[in-house]
Amino acid sequence: MTREDVRELLRDPRFELLPFDGMDEEADLLPEGAKVAITASPEKGIEETLDRADRLADRGFEVSAHVAARGVGSQDHLAEIADRLSAAGIEDIFVPGGDNEEPEGPYDSAYAFLRDLDEQGYEFEHVGITGYPEGHQFIGDEVLAEHLEKKEPYADYIVTQMSFSPEAVVDWTADIRDRGVELPVHVGVPGVMRYQRLLSISQKIGVGDSLSYLRKTTGILDFIKQFLGSRGQYKPDDFVEGIAPYHGDADHGIDGVHLYTFNQVADTEEWRHTYV
Repeated sequence: MTREDVRELLRDPRFELLPFDGMDEEADLLPEGAKVAITASPEKGIEETLDRADRLADRGFEVSAHVAARGVGSQDHLAEIADRLSAAGIEDIFVPGGDNEEPEGPYDSAYAFLRDLDEQGYEFEHVGITGYPEGHQFIGDEVLAEHLEKKEPYADYIVTQMSFSPEAVVDWTADIRDRGVELPVHVGVPGVMRYQRLLSISQKIGVGDSLSYLRKTTGILDFIKQFLGSRGQYKPDDFVEGIAPYHGDADHGIDGVHLYTFNQVADTEEWRHTYV
């Protein structure tokens, strides 16, 4: 691994923002025209994500709107979402299953939503789906692998859930290639996280939601160890340095990174610019 490897990996990331108060001010700190993903929140609902995505698209950002399948109420709702995104010029849609305990409508999985989106004739330039290098709390590895293969025909990239283990991500990318999944992978990288800022975010979105956000993979224990060991501030240097040698390697298909900023853009950008 060389410093140039990391520089190339971090040169043009996608930045993930949470649709909460202060998000527009956080966007002010991003590079002009940056790729920005707006998450979906069960508490806020899809409309909040669409509103925020529309605003950032108007500002010239390259927006990816997260549409959680379990938060979509009906086929008509799906059509309204797709029409609204198209009218806003948003050509990138990312479809996770979602964290709603019960589906709001007929879609209990991302696959069901993507199938209907295709059958209704909607086309987006980019369609993203989720990958789970460290597994899922409630879904077995084989089921995850089967669903990934079912979703692949409807998508053109994968974003991995936040991980703190580069080895787990590298092993997982090799495994999905062995299974015949060829989509490019954007590795989910945890941004710089400070304790006080995390506490502030937790108060805004509810402690349950913030823990859910962190706990999407089993990597939460690695995070806690690193977070406590760093005296209340986490930086992903070890993680990106572990991933960088595999960037652009055909056997792994790592195409770039997706920075989970936790709306701490200033800290994350200051860190990223130590490399780029």
